[in-house]
Amino acid sequence: MKTFFRNIHLYLSLVSGLIIAVVCLTGGILVFEKELEQAWHPERYFVAPVATPALPLERLTAAVKAYKADAKITGMKVYADPARTVEFNLAGAPGGPGGEHKGEGKEQKAEGRQGHEGRAEAGKGPQVAGQRAEGGREEGQGGKGGAEGKGGKGGGGEGGRGPVVFVNPYTATVTGELNYRETFFFTMMALHRGMVGGPIGKLIVGVSTVMFLFIILTGLVLWWPATRKAVKQRLQVKWTGGWKRLNHDLHIVLGFYSALFLFVFAFTGLAWSFEWFNKGIYAVTNSPMQRPEPPTSVVPGAATATPAVTPEAGAAPAPAVSGLTADAALARARELAPSSVYYSLQLPKDPTGSIRVATLRPNATYENATDEAYLDQYSGQVLSQQTYEQRNLGQRVRGLFKPVHTGSIWGWPSKIISLVVCVLGFTFPITGTILWLNRLRKQRRKQAKLVAA
Repeated sequence: MKTFFRNIHLYLSLVSGLIIAVVCLTGGILVFEKELEQAWHPERYFVAPVATPALPLERLTAAVKAYKADAKITGMKVYADPARTVEFNLAGAPGGPGGEHKGEGKEQKAEGRQGHEGRAEAGKGPQVAGQRAEGGREEGQGGKGGAEGKGGKGGGGEGGRGPVVFVNPYTATVTGELNYRETFFFTMMALHRGMVGGPIGKLIVGVSTVMFLFIILTGLVLWWPATRKAVKQRLQVKWTGGWKRLNHDLHIVLGFYSALFLFVFAFTGLAWSFEWFNKGIYAVTNSPMQRPEPPTSVVPGAATATPAVTPEAGAAPAPAVSGLTADAALARARELAPSSVYYSLQLPKDPTGSIRVATLRPNATYENATDEAYLDQYSGQVLSQQTYEQRNLGQRVRGLFKPVHTGSIWGWPSKIISLVVCVLGFTFPITGTILWLNRLRKQRRKQAKLVAA
């Protein structure tokens, strides 16, 4: 029976081993994406706090528009930490209008979290500083149909978000700009998910991941010791043995210790490869996958019942209705959640849209376990409100996939485990191939002896 499992283990490994090695290596690099990004570009994320209060968002917005005249601000993120910069999300794909500011290009090659989660969440990661710069929508917080918070055109998708501009809240100085698609970490993420090969590349990574699950399971079957005496041998690496024995133990013993973690990482990774897997999460949890449409704002005067009057030729147009300022929206958000770690404001796209406010509690389960509220863009009235606990079970389960997959679920301890396991996962196709080649040589020598005899 073990021969059957050994053949499955071998042939699946030969087919998918290279892909698995690349996925594990890039996954290991992405584990500390947020920390590395902030260490490489501290000026983007941190400032020296001063005794004077932070400038109003109106001043910071003017600084962003002076820095980029054609900038269209779609959202902003303000931290409770006085040592953090304010992040402004701009519309437009990097490289296009509103793309990278000339002169800043080469310095941005390192990335800056969906907050995402960030997914501007700059960090997988997690998102670095939040969701790839922490400016995007949190994982699982997308609009309609957004099981993953894919967002709309030009934002929130895999690398499709616009630039993020960082501003000193005390001096209104632009401290940096992040175009995620042009960073080293985006390249790693594209390799990790197979995006470099388009839909076919993602499919190849997804199929290889499924194979990896079977490789892990069959590996456990092959590891299982035949006798009690062999248990100790399967649990300890014999560092004093020859290179063949060491290679054998590195593959089998360390493979056993890392099997559970690799299985969890591979299983959760399927959510980024197959839509049917995401649908399955919501089906199993008996939860609706579609998110309700965001509530709409009431345009002042639009609902007044007055007879239709055709304006006279040359008559002046009706004055534009002024909406809630960003500072007023932030003040309203602070009233709703006074102790939040950050306040993320997503501005409406049209006159009837609402302002989306996402806040993170200090004791949140994970970085993207945010509460959200929608404000009328004219009156500031709360149109709808939802805490993380009020999300349906499917959204909460799906939201956990990213922090579990990236190892950020329990902070540094789980990240270190994730990094070690990813490095081991990278080595297993190598040590496994060496094991196979050694067996082939042994079989050939045995056959040669039989022929000679």
